[in-house]
Order: sequence, then structure tokens, then C-alpha cells
Amino acid sequence: MKIWRLLLRMVVGGLFVGHGTQKLFGWFGGHGLEATSQGFEQMGLRPGKTNAIAAGAGEAAGGALLAAGFLTPLAAASIIGTMLVAMHRVHLKNGPWVTNGGYEYNLVLILAALAVAEAGPGPLSLDAAIGRERKGTIWALAALLAGGLGAAGSYFSSPPEPEPYPAPEPDPAPEPEPQAEPEA
Repeated sequence: MKIWRLLLRMVVGGLFVGHGTQKLFGWFGGHGLEATSQGFEQMGLRPGKTNAIAAGAGEAAGGALLAAGFLTPLAAASIIGTMLVAMHRVHLKNGPWVTNGGYEYNLVLILAALAVAEAGPGPLSLDAAIGRERKGTIWALAALLAGGLGAAGSYFSSPPEPEPYPAPEPDPAPEPEPQAEPEA
């Protein structure tokens, strides 16, 4: 069991590092910060650049922490928060299946992060090496709550798109002045 938790942490954490650096730096075939910022604006995450930096940093840092098995509940919370936002803003409307752009994969990643938070990172981790391994149902629930609060913060800090100003009504045509009848 020791090696499988390590592999789970390394794969999921490593993929999140890659996903975050795609957003931030355009690495691994990503679009980079400017294009990600524009995409976030279109999704209603405003300001786009601030949200893109937060998402990229949350994914990269959360992934690195998870891979290292360091501050594991915090790592799980970071991953959970970014996946909840992705589910809400992009995938939920498409149903569960990833083949339709749905939230299936996001849900699996959330549950993987929760499983690691509950089981703990294992003996092959920085948390275990320094004697601060936090694990159990309470820690997993704390990670879920913190991730949910982070996602809610993203949602509530993005102002709604402003309503377009209504087109000004054209001035009504002036009524013609009454003409005097010609004299006979």
C-alpha cells in the first residue's frame, strides 16, 4: 500500500503541476496567462487575469504539495477548490460524462484528493518524514470544506457581467405645425 499512495500522489500531483503551469506559463502545450485570462473572462471569472493566476497557482502549488506529501490536507483543498470551480463554470451543464465535456474527470480528481487526505500521504512523504502526517476523516472533511470555501470565494468575488446599456430611444419626430388654410 505504501507504493500505491506514493504513485497516486505523484501522478495526480504531477498532472496538477503541469495543468497549473499550462495556465501560468504556457508550458506543456498550454495557452499561457494572457489566453487563459481571456478564457476566464468569457466564463464570467472576472477579473480574468487574477482568477487565471489564482487557478494556475492553486493547481501548480497544490499539485506540488500533493506529490511531495507535504501539507497534504492543504494540497487536497487546493485541488478540490480548483476542480469545483471548473465543474461549476465549465462542465456541470454538460452532464457527467467527459466525452460530452462533463464533470466526470473533475469528480474523480476531487475524490482522489479526498482519499489521500483521509488515508494520509503515507510513510514515503515529507509529512511523515517530519512527523506531521495529518490524516483521517476530519482532515478530509476539512480539505473538502476549505476547497468549497475557496471555490465559493472565486464565485462571489467575480462581479456579474454588467448589463448592457439600453439603446437610447430615438427622439420622436416632431409633430408638424398646423398649416393655415389657403385663402380663397
